[in-house]
Amino acid sequence: MPAPRLSVVVTRRLPEAVETRMKELFDVELNESDTRMSREEIVAAMQRADVLVPCVTDHIDANMLASAGEKLKLVANYGAGVDHIDVASARQRGVLVSNTPGVVTEDTADMAMALILAVTRRIPEGLAVMQAGDWHGWSPTAFMGGRVGGKRLGILGMGRIGQALARRAQAFGMQIHYHNRKRLRPEVEADLEATWWESLDQMVARMDVISVNCPHTPSTFHLLNARRLKMLKPSAVVVNTSRGEVIDENALTRMLRAGEIAGAGLDVFEHGHEINPRLRELPNVVLLPHMGSATVEGRVEMGEKVIINIKTFADGHRPPDLVVPGML
Repeated sequence: MPAPRLSVVVTRRLPEAVETRMKELFDVELNESDTRMSREEIVAAMQRADVLVPCVTDHIDANMLASAGEKLKLVANYGAGVDHIDVASARQRGVLVSNTPGVVTEDTADMAMALILAVTRRIPEGLAVMQAGDWHGWSPTAFMGGRVGGKRLGILGMGRIGQALARRAQAFGMQIHYHNRKRLRPEVEADLEATWWESLDQMVARMDVISVNCPHTPSTFHLLNARRLKMLKPSAVVVNTSRGEVIDENALTRMLRAGEIAGAGLDVFEHGHEINPRLRELPNVVLLPHMGSATVEGRVEMGEKVIINIKTFADGHRPPDLVVPGML
């Protein structure tokens, strides 16, 4: 007699191909409205599901897990970052947590490079003029930005995405520098032509562009705080495609408004979708709605990893992308 199929609750709509495959394999409850579930709705979902499939906007804390009951066995996160889930509390209650690392590497690195170019070459400003019908012809001094070739790029977090960005920046002739909690192997460093800085303070003070590519953890919260931001050159640009909490957004906004930093390109924000309204007023700031992984290919691959994690668990094995507390 075949084993009963796992009950799976998905908190948001996923690509159609992913949802179709899930329905073939599991007893799936989809969020047809694609509206963000409330705290109470997520708890109720955990109480009736063997597996919950949340995403980055679903915050799951210890109290919610304590209310989940005994049925929930796996939180198969749709996304690589798990800072929105209390992984330690989940494991204490016997609930495994998995994620989807690796599949968004190239897409996110593309977006980081795009933001570097957009800010330094003032692309949104030119686009706004064209869309408003205010362009009156070429001028020698109009929309002058900066050349990226030869500039120093400081990468904060040299994991998969940081290294992918380094390869792209190399092709544009940028000088690659990085700060990481562990230095890269010599052969990787040589291949990327990258210079390691043990001191983040010293690196920040010397870079033309800073790109944030590290996860949000207790140790990286406000890693770029007001003190470090003040070390930046006035001509420097800050780009963030990782997690908004790594930067003190209020301090960054103040310095941008004061002209103490040349510009910023942000795909993520400290308070989710609640963006500091003063950031919207600045012409030297490019704001995107968390689009770093938003490719058809990337989102489908994320879903495929979720399915593999659930199916492997259903077969009685450890999910391949199991998240272990203390190793984040």
